[in-house]
Amino acid sequence: MPTKKLKIHFIGIGGIGVSALAKYYLKKGHRITGSDLVSSEITEAIKKLGAKIFIGGNKVLKNADLIIYSPAVKIKNLKLKIPALSYPEALGELTKQHFTIAISGTHGKSTTTAMIGLLLAKAGLDPTVIVGTKLKEFNNSNCRVGKSKYLVIEADEHFASFLNYWPKIIVLTALEPDHLDYYKSFKNYISAFRKFISHLPQDGILIANRDDKNIRKAIFNSQFSIYNKFSILNFQLNSKGALKIRKILKVPGEHNVSNALAALAVARALKIPDKISFKALSEYKGSWRRFEIMHTDLHRLEHGLTQKIILVSDYGHHPTEIRVTLKAAREKYPKKEIWCVFQPHQYQRTYYLFKDFVKAFKAAPVDKLIITDIYDVAGREEKGIKQKVNSEKLVKAINKKNAIYLPKAGILNYLKRNLQGGEVVIIMGAGDIYNLTLRLTEKKKRKKIK
Repeated sequence: MPTKKLKIHFIGIGGIGVSALAKYYLKKGHRITGSDLVSSEITEAIKKLGAKIFIGGNKVLKNADLIIYSPAVKIKNLKLKIPALSYPEALGELTKQHFTIAISGTHGKSTTTAMIGLLLAKAGLDPTVIVGTKLKEFNNSNCRVGKSKYLVIEADEHFASFLNYWPKIIVLTALEPDHLDYYKSFKNYISAFRKFISHLPQDGILIANRDDKNIRKAIFNSQFSIYNKFSILNFQLNSKGALKIRKILKVPGEHNVSNALAALAVARALKIPDKISFKALSEYKGSWRRFEIMHTDLHRLEHGLTQKIILVSDYGHHPTEIRVTLKAAREKYPKKEIWCVFQPHQYQRTYYLFKDFVKAFKAAPVDKLIITDIYDVAGREEKGIKQKVNSEKLVKAINKKNAIYLPKAGILNYLKRNLQGGEVVIIMGAGDIYNLTLRLTEKKKRKKIK
């Protein structure tokens, strides 16, 4: 990667990963430009840091020294004559230059990455952290640039992106079927993780969740162990560390206890005293769109209600994430009425995991479930898939009186008419349903309805 100061152009700069890398190079003194299809709070934040942003298409700057592009961009259509790297390729080059700790798995990557980054910072190891969420402790950013050898990254498996990375420590949180549009089968998915793990050097460390049955089958078995040239450590919810973490952790849910145990295992591998680790984990405030708790005065202003609505913004879009998040919500708010507004993410995921979504929502401990239209991920949907699945079919299969389908445009007014005040409303999904959270928390004054 560049050592001299360059002009680097990022295509798809509004993406949570690409934007983090753009911030890294801004901090290193490079001139940064970027383009994306739409403006967002992420593009606006990068603009404030000094980058020039072009909105409305995948613009290519001809005078750039290097182009870094999102894996979602069809680069062949752009006819580039400038050196270009995909985001995973560019991040992969950084992993070769650092002592890299890569967090992988179907679930929990962002939270675990955040916890590890904060823990290392608390221990004085001054890490660079690139994570797929924003952290209050990083000045509401998804990137922290440190001066030490340590690099903590979220290692995404989609498009086999993580095969570009060469870490010294790999954390494996969970293994479940996902991204079957790319992998086609769970067997192929597992194979990609095994190949990624093989990137560890002889003195490397794999830290894996032994509570996960698929990890136990794929990793903790004699056949795989024959090829091991690195150390394998594990973490489990029945450990002594879990007892203390449950007492100190501010974010709810057993899944977050597991994430914290992974962070603790990394700290111990790096010889960080437990006293520092537990203090750092106790101070973790949570991440952007990971059970992010807000409040809204919407109904106090419009209906004269005395109680605020508790709003929870969550990125969950896989059946298991839905299950553990809603379970955590019920544990945190046992006496509250809980509503969930869910936007399925990608037609292919909804189709391939349809039965798992139905099972998750049938068992969900919520009082009201609103499912809106599937978020269409441009350029990543299988031909003809939209005729096979939709949200109305999902609601029909869930077959519960408290589950309804609503188009996205009608949700806000439905909430205004039907919420009474004091409810917990969880806005869940990885797509543009997040904009509903922004509408519900906007500060402008509304006239009181008489």
